[in-house]
Amino acid sequence: MDARDPELRRELDATLKARAELGPEYETALVDSFLEKVEQRLDGTLDRRMRRHLAEQQMVVARGSAQPTGVPTGNFGERFGFAAVSLVLAVPLSAIGVANAGMGGLVVAWLGIFGVNAVHAARTWPWSRTTREKSDWTD
Repeated sequence: MDARDPELRRELDATLKARAELGPEYETALVDSFLEKVEQRLDGTLDRRMRRHLAEQQMVVARGSAQPTGVPTGNFGERFGFAAVSLVLAVPLSAIGVANAGMGGLVVAWLGIFGVNAVHAARTWPWSRTTREKSDWTD
């Protein structure tokens, strides 16, 4: 999914036009609908990438050159993408927080964004792994 996806741009424009026509009482429903479409696009992209990765692993195994390595976790692209999506979604979340609860809503929204990113980053730290190879446990 390209960062400047024309289909998502059209969806956003349509959502903004609908909000202007319907008024602020439908804002939450419109934002939820748009975020659901973004989530579906992200899920589709992730599914395609995983299928491609698994197919590449099967080709490597079929050629007999290596054993499958498993699903890559904690690479730079994943972390960067997660941070970028968090920042993109932070804009409407901030707007919703301020519109509904003022400055307190903004603080809660950003604490949530920070918390999700902190948990995501913490799962890739080497000392947070629960399973280690046998060589790590022996002298």
